[in-house]
Parts: sequence; C-alpha cells; structure tokens
Amino acid sequence: MDFEKKLKRLEEIVGKMEDGELSLDDSMKLFEEGVKLSRDCQAQLSQAEQKVKVLLAVSADGTPETRDFSGENSDE
Repeated sequence: MDFEKKLKRLEEIVGKMEDGELSLDDSMKLFEEGVKLSRDCQAQLSQAEQKVKVLLAVSADGTPETRDFSGENSDE
C-alpha cells in the first residue's frame, strides 16, 4: 500500500474512533491497525528524507552538500 493510501486509511480509522460508536474490541483492532499504519508512514517519510539528502547538490570542491528539512547545512 502506498503512502497516500495508508494516510487515507489512517484518517478513516481516526474518524470511526472519534464517532464513539465502536465496541471496545473493534476500537482496539482499529487502534492497532492505526499504530501500524502510523509507523509505516513514519518509516516511509524517513526513507524519503534520506533520499532527499542524497539528491542534494555537490559543492564546487566536490564536497556533498546536505541540508535537513529546517534548511540548515549539515555537511556529512
């Protein structure tokens, strides 16, 4: 399942749980699914962050330039 589908499913789960009409058993099952989806999405975001760092430019002297998402330089 791709990131967008996982995120959409996570939103659906939150909506169902917020309605408050689920049994405790159903709520626990959805909660477990939501935690797994949340972890999967976080892992995909971390992988994307690493790819972005790799794809950034190389300086004139050949040193790789990386930046974290805050925009600060963090040359490795």
